Amino acid sequence: MKRCTVVLLSTLSLGAIACKTEEAKSPAPPPSVVVSTVIQRDQPIYREWIGTTEGDVNAEIRPRVDGYLLRRVYAEGSFVHEGDVLFEIDARQVQAQLQQAEANLAQAQAGLTKADRDVTRFEPLAAQKAISQQELDNARSAQSAARATVGALRAAVEQARLNLSWTRVTSPISGIAGIAQAQVGNLVSPQTVLATVSRVDPIRVLYQMSEQEYLQFQNDPTMRNAPLDLILSDGSTFPQKGRVLLSGRDVDVKTGTIATIGIFPNPGNRLRPGEYAKIRAVTEIRRGAILVPQRAVNEMQGGYQVAVVGEGNKAQIRPVQVGPQLGSLWLIDQGLKPGDRVIVEGFARVKSGMTVAPSEAPASGAAGAR
Repeated sequence: MKRCTVVLLSTLSLGAIACKTEEAKSPAPPPSVVVSTVIQRDQPIYREWIGTTEGDVNAEIRPRVDGYLLRRVYAEGSFVHEGDVLFEIDARQVQAQLQQAEANLAQAQAGLTKADRDVTRFEPLAAQKAISQQELDNARSAQSAARATVGALRAAVEQARLNLSWTRVTSPISGIAGIAQAQVGNLVSPQTVLATVSRVDPIRVLYQMSEQEYLQFQNDPTMRNAPLDLILSDGSTFPQKGRVLLSGRDVDVKTGTIATIGIFPNPGNRLRPGEYAKIRAVTEIRRGAILVPQRAVNEMQGGYQVAVVGEGNKAQIRPVQVGPQLGSLWLIDQGLKPGDRVIVEGFARVKSGMTVAPSEAPASGAAGAR
């Protein structure tokens, strides 16, 4: 009975060793990867710049006369029309100056009237030798002096009337009137800024363009004439298209950029000065461009590589030359062709020549930015 037990145990041990050897010889399953077919399409190439909005015209409202501020007429932040009264200044002092100027003019006119009568009376007497020529000359000189005095005082009256009209401070343009910077009761002068009025339709966007971009802008009609898109701080795109209005006088030697202004229609004054704005423009269209998801591209020692799954599910590591990134996609200049399937997940587990078990990425995984 003991002998049978030993034989049975030996048989079981040999069977277990044979199974382990067989398992060791079986190959490992191919690594699972996720692949996506490259996209080929005519791809617009965008450039973007960061800027801020500003009024097309920004008028600082200053009084032209000294005085105490009596009243603010307009509603702060509202739209005002050219000629609308914005502030009123105490006019009593200017009114008194006008009355004084009018009185001086009346006095000078009376003197001119007397000088005219003297000349009229002296001329026949001088002809009859009843008075000397010297007396006539003196009368004529007095007449000329009186006439000049009347002219000067008449100008003083006109100036006083202007000063009186300037106690009502009006807007020189139509636009959005900002918050008042002077309060009722303040003593103001021509150096005082009362408020700012900005014309915002159209509205400008100031942004900085690099020197290289500026040179391309000058030499490339496509870039020069490209319509501008305006991306707002909430990510929405302003419905109105813009255009490049002008570039600044010089390149900033510290930043290597040149100030550039784009201009956009702004119906309804929706945009206000000082808003964050991103300018975007199509500067080129790549015909038949090859695009892959950004996660398919791997940077290796300053270069870029992509894993392609070919016939028989064999993986191949290829170096590629990349172009600009476009949303979730990367434009490939060289290294791929239409129909190639690239690995978007599992690149680290793959070597060239290795067989893989690919599965297609969801359709959303291959979607790209336009």
